[in-house]
Amino acid sequence: MSETEVPRGGRVRLGTVAGDLRVASGARIEVDGRLSVEGDIQFEGSSRVDGSVDCRSLEVDDGTVELRGDLNAREAVRARDGGLEITGGLTARKVDVDRKLKVDGPAAAEEFDVGGVLEGGGTLAAPRVSVGGRFRLAGKLTGRTVEAGGSAELAEVDVESIEVGGTVRLGGGTVRGKIDVGGRCAADGALSFGSLDVGGLVHLRGLSKGGSIDVGGMFTADQDLTFERLNIGGIGSIGGNGTGERVDIGGKFDVRGSLSLSGKLDVGGAVSVGGTLSAEQVEVGGKIDAGRAVVRGTVEIGGVISTRDGAKAARLRIRAKGRATGPLVGGRVEVESRARAEDIYGEHVELGHKASARRIYAATVRLEDGSEVDEVQYTQSIEMGSGTRCRTPPRKVDALPTFPL
Repeated sequence: MSETEVPRGGRVRLGTVAGDLRVASGARIEVDGRLSVEGDIQFEGSSRVDGSVDCRSLEVDDGTVELRGDLNAREAVRARDGGLEITGGLTARKVDVDRKLKVDGPAAAEEFDVGGVLEGGGTLAAPRVSVGGRFRLAGKLTGRTVEAGGSAELAEVDVESIEVGGTVRLGGGTVRGKIDVGGRCAADGALSFGSLDVGGLVHLRGLSKGGSIDVGGMFTADQDLTFERLNIGGIGSIGGNGTGERVDIGGKFDVRGSLSLSGKLDVGGAVSVGGTLSAEQVEVGGKIDAGRAVVRGTVEIGGVISTRDGAKAARLRIRAKGRATGPLVGGRVEVESRARAEDIYGEHVELGHKASARRIYAATVRLEDGSEVDEVQYTQSIEMGSGTRCRTPPRKVDALPTFPL
């Protein structure tokens, strides 16, 4: 195949090249209509092309090529120790750039592999995108896997997975598999994802829906959040309603709306729910504050539970020295040693050693040594230990008052 050469620092005007094209450093090519090269284009050093280019493949060695137009390569585009800046669009089978690739228009390839920086002003479509440093894209990203060693700033996404070593910011979209981020993750619009694993901080500003969420530091969702499992090592908040299977919180967690779980809420620190908390099971080591709590199974409180309308469960247990504010309603309610509660409604109610309550309404009641209560109404039986203080004598009734909740 014949070869056309452009000398170092040369200025030429080209339209059609029958074979290969070799361009030395510092050259400038003015395109007559559209530059069509039958074979390959080889750039040795930095050059400039004023116009659109069609070729079999394009390669840059040790320099940056500025192409003012579109680039269409039937095979590969490569830049070894170099880069490409394209003011138009880019299509190729494979793109491999060591330093920087900048494309102002739409870009499409089977694979993008950029060692340094990838910047796109339009859309980008590729099954695989791998960037060693920074990845920025203004248009929609469509593909399967996306990897960035440093940071990624992307608009709308429709991909299988995203993995970023540092920070990622998304405009929104869909990630069907996993989002894995070493540092910080933010999404400005609605986001749907399979799972989210972030070592540092997460901020979801739009409506978000996903599977498991694991965050080592701080998590914030400004609007409603739907999830499977939410695990936060530090502090978290949901500005709307939260709906999921299970929540595990190491520190503090706030939900402005309601929190609905099909499984367990496990809190080491403190949880605040503005509306209704519903779950299969609740275990709190610190404090829980909610408008109301409705739990199908067991509630265990090591610290404080505070509700405006009450807490209801099959079994409620306030551990030793704990405190409950608001009505407690359960099949079985246990207030352990030196714990305090207000009104209690249940089938069976127990006050432990030196525990206290305001009023108790239950079928069976057990008051251990030194416990205190203002009033007791029961329908079946009562046991009272030594030193128990009941300010109004316990009263057996035919029917109890209507239970809250």
